[in-house]
Amino acid sequence: MDKLIQLSDLFELSLDELVGRENIPSDSSETKEDSPAAQSDLYTAFPIRTHYEYKSKRTLFGLPLVHINLSYGRFSGLRRAKGIIAIGNIATGILAFGGISAGIFSLGGISGGLFSLGGLSLAVLLSLGGLSIGGIAFGGLALGIFACGGCAIGVYSIGGAAIAAQIASGGTAYGTVAIGNHPSGIHPIYTDTLPSYESICSAIRTALPHTPDFLIRLFASVRS
Repeated sequence: MDKLIQLSDLFELSLDELVGRENIPSDSSETKEDSPAAQSDLYTAFPIRTHYEYKSKRTLFGLPLVHINLSYGRFSGLRRAKGIIAIGNIATGILAFGGISAGIFSLGGISGGLFSLGGLSLAVLLSLGGLSIGGIAFGGLALGIFACGGCAIGVYSIGGAAIAAQIASGGTAYGTVAIGNHPSGIHPIYTDTLPSYESICSAIRTALPHTPDFLIRLFASVRS
């Protein structure tokens, strides 16, 4: 045995190679478990789910009470959920939650409904979002009959920059009655002079006598 070891050292061969054995396992770092074939077998045995759907058996108005239909992953596509409560990539229902959603109460990346909350939000009554459009709109950019936001545009507006057909209140304001540090309009009210609550109410009533009283009190409270 010692002779064999000496010969293997002399010729820089392993003992297996010295005695003529073949099919010697390589020292490759890739193991059998790491090979593509093994990984494929592993995926087949334990597939990754990219789609989930649940639909309740109970229905109302012909719609399932709850419908959840979601997919995720690069090639899984978009799934639509439709129910009283709908949760999906695309969702429509009375309560709708999804990437794109539409319903009476809607929440989503792009959202539309009577009441809506989303990145892009459109609502008949109340809208909240980054870009918000609705009867009453709150958002970074808000457009509505009553709008409130960083930039607000409407019939009545409150914002950092406010533009209104009737009353605008903001740092920069433009409207028939404009209230702010930099107002522009037919009846400007400069807040840097610290006008009183009563004086703002009186100015709005004089300029726009048909304005609802709760709106007059609101705008006077915001800037007084």
